[in-house]
Amino acid sequence: MQSQDSGLRRGLTARHIRFMALGSAIGTGLFYGSASAIQMAGPAVLLAYLIGGAAVFMVMRALGEMAVHNPVSGSFGHYASQYLGPLPGFILGWTYAFEMLIVCLADVTAFGIYMGFWFPEVARWIWVLGIVLFIGGLNLCNVKVFGEMEFWLSLLKVGAIVAMILGGLGIMLFGISSAAQDQATGAANLWAHGGFMPNGISGVIASFAVVMFAFGGIEIIGVTAGEAQDPKRVIPKAINAVPLRILLFYVLTLFVLMSIFPWPQIGTQGSPFVQIFDSLGISSAATILNIVVISAAVSAINSDIFGAGRMMYGLARQGQAPKGFAQVSKHGVPWMTVVVMAVTLLIGVVLNYLIPENIFLLIASLATFATVWVWLMILLTHVAMRRSMTAEQVAQLQFKVPFWPWAPAAAIAFMLFIFGVLGYFPKTQGALIVGVVWIALLVVAYMLWVKPMAGQAQAIMSDAPLPTDH
Repeated sequence: MQSQDSGLRRGLTARHIRFMALGSAIGTGLFYGSASAIQMAGPAVLLAYLIGGAAVFMVMRALGEMAVHNPVSGSFGHYASQYLGPLPGFILGWTYAFEMLIVCLADVTAFGIYMGFWFPEVARWIWVLGIVLFIGGLNLCNVKVFGEMEFWLSLLKVGAIVAMILGGLGIMLFGISSAAQDQATGAANLWAHGGFMPNGISGVIASFAVVMFAFGGIEIIGVTAGEAQDPKRVIPKAINAVPLRILLFYVLTLFVLMSIFPWPQIGTQGSPFVQIFDSLGISSAATILNIVVISAAVSAINSDIFGAGRMMYGLARQGQAPKGFAQVSKHGVPWMTVVVMAVTLLIGVVLNYLIPENIFLLIASLATFATVWVWLMILLTHVAMRRSMTAEQVAQLQFKVPFWPWAPAAAIAFMLFIFGVLGYFPKTQGALIVGVVWIALLVVAYMLWVKPMAGQAQAIMSDAPLPTDH
């Protein structure tokens, strides 16, 4: 069965889509990035995840309202072109592809770090190269194969997180300990090491750069609209289920982590998950958890390549990307975009070879800029759509945003605040500068290439005789 507006096939079920969103959002940001957020904010990082999660939920509801109203491939890039104009649509679509690429670079970097747990003598870039080639090949398969693998990978990491939460609660409630564990466990750890907010409100604000990066990728639900079976039923279900689960996984998981281990020591030796079980003397658990965090990274890379590929496919169909990106294989997969993503990811191999130590925070802050820009544009597109509709049309919407217009306005203000955070702290200023340069380059690219091409297409399609007819 094919999507009405494209050569893509509607092979993704509700189960696939729900776990794809979990796969994209519960990955490197939780298993690796949470350590740096904890170091910035201390236990108060829980507040940052709650506030950030609430803002992201508003973005998801805005996207859901548009996707149910008009389920198309390319999703929010298409909506921005329709309601804000072709230039904002072009910028949004390409920035989302850029976001997925940057997040993917973070995920392949984390994969290399995790593999170092077992093979410290092997250079990290070798692992990065291997995973890029493997995932690139996987994404050339039928979309159902992709969805099925994503389901099982996500299920594995969700199961591991649940086991970790239950295990942590067992340690806290029943005093399970080992020779390696000489610290007290329990909720008292949240305020025993310098207080709940040891670095003050500025520490919490600084952590937003990593926290928002952690939620990045959840908007992939909107991108699946062109390949979802029964999108008007599936998408609202997926959107309503995922934010609560992610808040549960992030907030409850980090609460347990910081309760069974003093927060200043979390993340000093790779993934905080592996470190904690290792320090408890459960060496086999550390190995199992490493398998889980590796599968989480693979799952996130998988979702990222899918999301970027489908967005570039949508852009190509609107004449905002090279025509080759709209080519679909016999399996209904836009193969050219997958190849382009895999080749571009080889940059990650080079970066991991040149600057293996500083790469993660640089990539995470860059991804935060792109992610927050995409979310801001989704919110603005939604406002523009609502303003273009009559009261009768609004009344007929099947999946309305709650607390309109105050909640979307608060979410827009929060996204602007995050840009301020990136610009204020020296470690993330570079990401803001790169982001602004990226937007400027897209505007130039649009003016030089896309706009003239659109003008030519309109001339060809118009009824007026072309100059060559004379």
